[in-house]
Amino acid sequence: MTKNESLFTEAQKYIPGGVNSPVRAFKQVGGTPVFMQSAEGAYLYDAEGRQYIDYINSWGPMILGHRHPKVVQALREQIGKGFSYGTPTELETEVAQLIIGMVPSVEMIRMVSSGTEACMSAIRLARGYTNRAKILKFEGHYHGHADSFLKKAGSGVATLKLDAPGGVPAAVTKDTIVAPFNDEAALRSIFAEQGETLAAIIVEPVAGNMGCVPPLPGYLETLRALCTQYGTVLIFDEVMTGFRLAPGGAQHYFNIMPDLSTFGKIIGGGMPVGAFGGKKEIMQRIAPSGDVYQAGTLSGNPLAMSAGYATLQVLAKDKTFYQRLNDKTASLAAGLREIIKRNGTQAIVNQSGSMISLHFCGSVTDFTSAKAGDNETFKKFFHGMLEAGIYLPPSAFETWFVCDALGDQDIEFTLKTAESLLSA
Repeated sequence: MTKNESLFTEAQKYIPGGVNSPVRAFKQVGGTPVFMQSAEGAYLYDAEGRQYIDYINSWGPMILGHRHPKVVQALREQIGKGFSYGTPTELETEVAQLIIGMVPSVEMIRMVSSGTEACMSAIRLARGYTNRAKILKFEGHYHGHADSFLKKAGSGVATLKLDAPGGVPAAVTKDTIVAPFNDEAALRSIFAEQGETLAAIIVEPVAGNMGCVPPLPGYLETLRALCTQYGTVLIFDEVMTGFRLAPGGAQHYFNIMPDLSTFGKIIGGGMPVGAFGGKKEIMQRIAPSGDVYQAGTLSGNPLAMSAGYATLQVLAKDKTFYQRLNDKTASLAAGLREIIKRNGTQAIVNQSGSMISLHFCGSVTDFTSAKAGDNETFKKFFHGMLEAGIYLPPSAFETWFVCDALGDQDIEFTLKTAESLLSA
């Protein structure tokens, strides 16, 4: 028995499924989860001492790479001052100012402790602001594990094929309407019938929980126009895309202004964090300014704020950062597409900024087409890459994330390995 197998066996005695987040269990790809011990730059190191090129980067937040010196220094300085106070800190205001300065639609922001909490709070706020109950989400989009969002969700829900997740009463999701992503006709039909009852639309502007699935041209513009017409709050779930696609996130990248946005991952530099923000008129309805209650003991945790501030400062100050990162991802995508073409593989590569995914099927624009992928081929590809020392998301329904620490030699090795697997 390998050390990873031994660790997994032991973990299953005390932790459901042996993991603390379902997709880590390798259920879609089979085999034993890899237990990591350390990370540096673009690499992960497991309990057996093996090195892996990292294409999940803690599911997005390690955009600079692991243990970036400025983030490490910020955490060391804060640890010397304290871990948590339960009181306001100046640092919270500084992070808020930095985010507001980078994201065009955000006038006020509230810190929370996770992306799930941010999305859950944004929906409650939209309902309080509009005095409406219904919300609209999209098939395969994942906004955390709050009850309202688990209707036809992506990520681990799709990976584990949990079409009806347990513990979620039908009454809780009766006000959640689900639409196919990138289907403008379906969207217009829903608004024509129920637009005046919709409190909010919540959308991943680039879906990252059914693989990377960008919006079709004009689709986000249609969302914005319909929400404006019907008085519906448009919420961009930028937990993944925020500060990854551009300094101001997907809304900057696509030049679309939502009413509210949710954030996570990068704004904590890898520490647990979340936030929601938007128009001042809406945000002032949150307690204690208004009547929509939301609270969290560890919200604005100083360690998370320190790591996040250091990360965001690098992104704000380095004017070539996003071009460099997107060029690396484009190089990887172009190489994979050439390999696919050369070997006649039934596959497609989707890319948006530094988010990328490989689907073993034809065009992928929504959840239905994403589910058409050949999972047996994906499993073989995943394990072949893993054996070679390349760590991909262990699910075809998750996007890959590229970090700035990834070097040309890493991309070359990745493509060389992919070539050998797809030509076999």
